[in-house]
Amino acid sequence: MPKIDEEKIDHLLNRGVENIYPDRETLKKVLMSGKKIKLYCGYDPTAPSLHIGNAISMRKLAEFQKLGHEVIFLFGDFTAQLGDPDKLSVRKPLTHEEVLENLKGWKKQIKNIIDIDKIDFRFNSKWLKKMDFADIIDVAKHFTLQQIIARDMFQKRIEEGRPLYLHEFFYPLMQAYDSVEMDVDLEIGGSDQTFNILCGRDLMKSMKGKEKFVLTMKLLVDPSGEKMGKSIGNTVNLTDKPEDAFGKVMSWNDNMIVQGFEILTDIPEDGVKMFEKDLKNGANPREIKFKLAEEVVKTFFGEEASLMAGEKFNKQFRDHEKPKDIEEKHISQKMINVVELIFELGLAGSKSEARRLVEQGGVKIDDSKITDRESMIGVHDEMLVQVGKRKFVKIRV
Repeated sequence: MPKIDEEKIDHLLNRGVENIYPDRETLKKVLMSGKKIKLYCGYDPTAPSLHIGNAISMRKLAEFQKLGHEVIFLFGDFTAQLGDPDKLSVRKPLTHEEVLENLKGWKKQIKNIIDIDKIDFRFNSKWLKKMDFADIIDVAKHFTLQQIIARDMFQKRIEEGRPLYLHEFFYPLMQAYDSVEMDVDLEIGGSDQTFNILCGRDLMKSMKGKEKFVLTMKLLVDPSGEKMGKSIGNTVNLTDKPEDAFGKVMSWNDNMIVQGFEILTDIPEDGVKMFEKDLKNGANPREIKFKLAEEVVKTFFGEEASLMAGEKFNKQFRDHEKPKDIEEKHISQKMINVVELIFELGLAGSKSEARRLVEQGGVKIDDSKITDRESMIGVHDEMLVQVGKRKFVKIRV
């Protein structure tokens, strides 16, 4: 029987949570009744490495798990072949073989986040690949074109005159059917997945007459409001070395510190509020960010790894001599490609040279090495850009 602990249930329903449908109080009432619920979150294996953005929802799954509820970790091995539609363009399709290769190391990556021995792992290809055309029509008839096309990313492509392919409309239907097939009581996901998850809630009600709860999580976002994802150069992957993860957190914009504590660490609420107050009162953001880096690395890589990563970062920072008078330059963009940034700052004579410098590991942003020339950098005041051993520019916004 699930544990009935009001303090833990309140924490479960509030910490890092964006929204609950139909409402928080109704779900709390169910959890306080002692009923064991079945819940899940789905993850499409579109890459070999998960990142801490994925881990936000996994941490919430783990909370439900610890209270004694039935947790399903769904591998979207079928949906990943299509891919959740993007705002800008149609995704490149993957073969099932590529998808299965991507998820080979996933269980190892999440073992520090959730008890993998007490979780139900499922693959949505088990039911989706068996559906014939009549089954697909049966699902599709529960949705209207107006309902599906209202999705913000579809609207954005229409407004910009970009192609919108018919098969992309089927992704939210497939995700919706996962809920029906598994007959779950609750689905968890990032707030960017609200449209898809609510489609599942609608389909569950229409096909089974059942009210499915929906819990969406806050996202880790950069200064422009974009979620931290693979396109951002300082995303922390669960396959990163702890010291690299530490450095990436230290390169985050100061505006991300408080949200990082809330959704990625186990620091108590009072502690998070204390850090927020300190920042507002003029405390050095770098010192508080160092604590955040320690906690994030401890969460995903272990306490020993966190201590060693912090020591390495401090040693690197102390031993690396920087000039006393660093040139300052103004950048107006909130987000900028790393190659464009290096070129605009005059740290490279051409964009091709800037690309080469990035690819060869010669570029650092706030002491974090950037090697992907496609990386988009969130610009913030006093951001330190380094090229090679002797070229430094401090950015002013």
